[in-house]
Amino acid sequence: MNDSLVQLKNVNKHFGALHVLKDINLSVGKGEVIILLGPSGSGKSTLCRTINRLETIDSGEISIDGKLLPEEGKALAQLRAEVGMVFQSFNLFAHKSILDNVTLGPRKVLGKSKAEAEEEAMALLAKVGVDSQAQKMPAQLSGGQQQRVAIARALAMKPKVMLFDEPTSALDPEMVNEVLETMVSLAKEGMTMIVVTHEMGFARRAADRIVFLADGEIVEEATPTEFFTNPKSDRAKDFLGKILNH
Repeated sequence: MNDSLVQLKNVNKHFGALHVLKDINLSVGKGEVIILLGPSGSGKSTLCRTINRLETIDSGEISIDGKLLPEEGKALAQLRAEVGMVFQSFNLFAHKSILDNVTLGPRKVLGKSKAEAEEEAMALLAKVGVDSQAQKMPAQLSGGQQQRVAIARALAMKPKVMLFDEPTSALDPEMVNEVLETMVSLAKEGMTMIVVTHEMGFARRAADRIVFLADGEIVEEATPTEFFTNPKSDRAKDFLGKILNH
């Protein structure tokens, strides 16, 4: 696949004696939305975090847009700028306004002027529905609003791919949907996304492909319809049985 934007080849990762990623091969095309599902401890978050080297790998290769992931230094910082990341926790700078949180990266890393960065930031905050909160501090916003600011902040760097590591798991239930809606609209606009989530409804709606992991291995890859209606592996059947009868 030549238009693959993110490619993992034979990726292995250990935490001590624990083999958390076993020969992972995964290719993500431009504009594709991949959702990583699997039981707790299956390696989903670790896999997500290796793609911008928040976790190092023991062997294998990861490339983004045809470039191998550098180990460290300036090249890594540059590549990281192309990979947006949204975590469980919002990681906003508590002492900076919402607007400053979103303009910081573009000004420092991309060298944009304050005016340009602020104009783009306001457009992004409007896109995620929190532009009226621009002058507030993170603590003055709800969790759902903070997570949407975190998405705007990642988008401000004009990333080629967005990684989401359980972006709604720390939110109160009534806030989950507002964040998922923001993600659905990003997916519809053609953003390449890799998402670790427990939200099955979202997985059905937004995924181009479900990648199911268990014990550090990719067990199954399928469209959402195939995966949810006709899972091939016993592990996936077991997983879905537990979740859907819950």
